[in-house]
Amino acid sequence: MYEYELVGACVKLLRDMFMMQPGESIAITCDTESSMEIVEATAQAAVILGAKPLVFKIAAPAGGKAGDKDMPMEALIAGIKACDAWIEYNTKLIFYSTVYDKIVEDPNNRPRYMNQNGVHPDLLVRNIGKVDNILLNQFIMAMSDATEKANHIRVTNPAGTDIEFDNEPGREFVTADGFVRKGEVKMFPGQISWAPRFESINGVLVVDGSQNPPMGLLSAPIRFTVEKGVITKVEGGSEAQQFEEWLRSFDDPQMFRVAHLAYGFGPAAKLTGDVVEDERVWGCTEWGFGNVGAILTSDIPEGIPGASHSDGICLNCSVWLDGVQVLDNGTVVGPTPEIVEMARALGK
Repeated sequence: MYEYELVGACVKLLRDMFMMQPGESIAITCDTESSMEIVEATAQAAVILGAKPLVFKIAAPAGGKAGDKDMPMEALIAGIKACDAWIEYNTKLIFYSTVYDKIVEDPNNRPRYMNQNGVHPDLLVRNIGKVDNILLNQFIMAMSDATEKANHIRVTNPAGTDIEFDNEPGREFVTADGFVRKGEVKMFPGQISWAPRFESINGVLVVDGSQNPPMGLLSAPIRFTVEKGVITKVEGGSEAQQFEEWLRSFDDPQMFRVAHLAYGFGPAAKLTGDVVEDERVWGCTEWGFGNVGAILTSDIPEGIPGASHSDGICLNCSVWLDGVQVLDNGTVVGPTPEIVEMARALGK
């Protein structure tokens, strides 16, 4: 699929977003569940640009720190850290693992990185190859700045979400704006992530899109009651029960804590059960539970360790920043006319 378009999208990814230079090395990591089409297309794009690709393929581990025992840790750390850039296509995450933590721990001595866990050809072509990345960058940075300035935020959605929290002053946002500069750690484009003041998070979250891991797409919503940043009740059908059992299986209280949230702003993103794309469905909010990566807590350099991590998608969200509405059932309505105009120009 996309035999021609895929290499073009990968060239755009490395040339425009990673700003790869001739002679630079790029680590391309994957596992036995990854799309090898996309791995090979990325390596081809690197060669086209005069860069030097180095592919690391491992047996699919458990995700996050739970997978530490399954990975050739020392070899991965040494090999990836020696490269100028790193793109992760692993379906089972290196991200959030000890391998990842060791590679990125020194901001002055780490490869520039983009997380593309589980990305496949259709997703990459639609979300990078066919998107105006410069305009998306401008929109995301403007919305990120507006949200970061807010003190108090409320989020609702038609499925029943109604949750409020305060931002933590000075804690940096993670803007997946599509550009990876020296020393930067970035997520797949189309998302704004942050960790609010954890103990201020109170209300109800109703995840009605997907919950990944362990399920993916949901057949029925999962309702979480959250008090002071901790899940105190999980309600719903069989999938809610399955998810609660999965959380308890780690015997780790951190797994019941909210780790972060994010806006989804991918102009071409679809709800598919693939977490990388689901998190970017336009107008959703994504809520993480468990391990808090150091990238999200600039004031806590080591992050907040947890046994694993899961992300839930709340669709068609409405959001208020200090009482000013910026999203209405997933449609951008503020906070400025300029931001609204950029969203419309992106087709949303």
